[in-house]
Amino acid sequence: MRALLCKAWGGPESLAVEDVPSPRPGAGEVVVAVKAAGVNFPDLLMIQGKYQVQPPLPFTPGVEFAGVVTEAGAGVAGVRPGDPVVATVAFGAFAEACVVPAASVLPLPRGVDFAAAAGFTVAYGTAWHALEDRGRLQPGETLLVLGAAGGVGLAAVTLGAALGARVIAAASSDEKLAVCRAHGATDTINYSTQDLRARLKALVGAKGVDLVYDPVGGSLTEPALRSVGWRGRYLVIGFAGGEIPRLPANVTLLKGSSIVGVYWGAWREHEPEASRRAMTALLDRLGDGRLRPYVSARYPLARAAEALVALARRTATGKTVIEPEA
Repeated sequence: MRALLCKAWGGPESLAVEDVPSPRPGAGEVVVAVKAAGVNFPDLLMIQGKYQVQPPLPFTPGVEFAGVVTEAGAGVAGVRPGDPVVATVAFGAFAEACVVPAASVLPLPRGVDFAAAAGFTVAYGTAWHALEDRGRLQPGETLLVLGAAGGVGLAAVTLGAALGARVIAAASSDEKLAVCRAHGATDTINYSTQDLRARLKALVGAKGVDLVYDPVGGSLTEPALRSVGWRGRYLVIGFAGGEIPRLPANVTLLKGSSIVGVYWGAWREHEPEASRRAMTALLDRLGDGRLRPYVSARYPLARAAEALVALARRTATGKTVIEPEA
């Protein structure tokens, strides 16, 4: 089979598609023919050796996918060849097939496009864990989403609106903000042309925002943290901006506010049953149309490195997926 290989730490330009042995399932595992795989910021960090997970070289990146089960190993129950499924893995999804523990796959909702499902689990899983579980977002509260047009950002915009919040979307261009408004944002901030803190003050006044969802970090963090209101919460999602910021702790003291870490992957590891229940509920919403992921670009496996380049340059909106059969 064909797979995208990372043979040395570095950028996407060093990746290559090559023929590798087809995977075989061990006990409790299934092999899935990958129909679509979602592209995520951790994929970029992983191929550079900068992520929390560092696979041994060479390896195939990609952490989420949707496809069809082709083979089941010994002891597998409840999943059989021919079943359409979605799954997350530590790595290995940017290939024509992937082996995964049977306990880690979930049924693909009827009528849902493989590409939509492939780009769903990480973004919406992260957003749900952040807003519901860690942030305790309540109807009527104000939610600020930084990097709002990206995969995890747009998922937070959509879920925040569905939970009854006033969603303020912040992104780097008017084109990206138009996408955010189409997915539920009430107000928008272009932080390339507008001062983030001044614009927030104009929108919410002295009350401040109740919850900040930050997958960007860098220079946006401090003005956003200073815009949090009394008992507000600041969710640390990631650092797509490239810089891990130093936070002024006195701001939290003065406002009785909280800085809350959000790591969906660790939550899945430490609380697997809670995570599975949440993802099952999210997939139900995907199946009945209450959630509609925005897939902005699809790449064949031969151009998978280009998909990662687009993500690195922050030109992508919504989700980008790789389709091995295209």
